[in-house]
Amino acid sequence: MSALLSVSGLSKSFGAVKVADETSFDVAPGAAVGILGPNGAGKTSLFNLITGAMRPDAGRIAYLGEDITTVPAAHRCKRGIARSFQVPQPFGGMTVFENALVGATQGAGLRRQDAEAHVLQVLEETGLLSKANIRAGSLTLLERKRLEMARALAAKPKLLLLDEIAGGLTEAECHALIDTIQRVHGSGTTIIWIEHVVHALLAVVERLIVIDFGKKIAEGEPKAIMDSAQVKEIYLGVDPDA
Repeated sequence: MSALLSVSGLSKSFGAVKVADETSFDVAPGAAVGILGPNGAGKTSLFNLITGAMRPDAGRIAYLGEDITTVPAAHRCKRGIARSFQVPQPFGGMTVFENALVGATQGAGLRRQDAEAHVLQVLEETGLLSKANIRAGSLTLLERKRLEMARALAAKPKLLLLDEIAGGLTEAECHALIDTIQRVHGSGTTIIWIEHVVHALLAVVERLIVIDFGKKIAEGEPKAIMDSAQVKEIYLGVDPDA
């Protein structure tokens, strides 16, 4: 099966700091891939490179078989790449419905009537339909994180990038969010998920990629990756010789 996303030799530096160091991986259509790494490892920077918020110094990004390395972020979104942000960034003075409508009209390019129908479907899917007419600035943390996902889904993505969307949630809220992500993935959406809440990540993903200082250090089946001495040392701070 051809890759939906192919990242090849991707590199990006800010002075002496490498946020991507010859990173390469493929993501198949319909896959759910998790990305682990300590703070400052370059995880969010990798998303910024994939979505076009940053340009790489070297390497290539292909999406649906086309080279998008220099394609602007807005065009990538319209081609089906959408993301959530680690810190929710809703338009606080707009309603939940209006926030998601921006994704449908500007991201998916839907006309008003079609956009409204699609947004209602997305809000139901993400558990926000009852909050549709509430201003986004008054939402709880879980609701704002759901809105981050809803705005991204409203753009009708083929590839959804989730950036630490479970962070800061209670255990019950985290399980509710996992259920939503599993439903989204079950509908056929390809997901790449950065997360520090490991049990949440492992409930969804089929493959893990671990990065440190911008470099991919491990990739594979989740249990094997979590059992790796190298991963335990770098990510979990466990001395493999202890």
